[in-house]
Amino acid sequence: MEKDNVTKMKRAGTSELSRFIEFSLGHEDYAIPLLMVREVISVPDTTPIPKSPTHFLGIMNLRGQVISVVDLRKKLKVDARQDKEEAVIIVDIGGMNIGVVVDSINKVLAFSSEDVSEMPEVEHQINTHFIFGVYKKENSLTVLLDIAKVLDLKDMEAISGTKRAA
Repeated sequence: MEKDNVTKMKRAGTSELSRFIEFSLGHEDYAIPLLMVREVISVPDTTPIPKSPTHFLGIMNLRGQVISVVDLRKKLKVDARQDKEEAVIIVDIGGMNIGVVVDSINKVLAFSSEDVSEMPEVEHQINTHFIFGVYKKENSLTVLLDIAKVLDLKDMEAISGTKRAA
């Protein structure tokens, strides 16, 4: 979460719980807002699209709707776990449904804004604009992602182009 977003979340009141779906990429935990999640499915067969980025797996048919599928591990340059239980989270971004492949689904988190820290300052060359904040658990941290920023404008244009062609 950018500093402004963390501040807004904290001003909104600590009694209100935020709900996120937590998942694993490699050996780390990440989460996205539950309100953006349409459903979670097993990894389907996809139809590859020529000349697409390596993290773009292709398109799939979900009950008659053509949905683009992105491998979030490749997009974020995270090595996949060997013991993976891959899943696809179907997210709704501005009315567009997109499938994102993750290593495993962990659980639904419910926490107040007091449990969220801002992303610490990091080296300028490291791009962290897509990090929503960090949720502090008992023994570990969960990185909160802004999935719309993770799937940047170029991805959205590529996805929109495949929808028009389909």
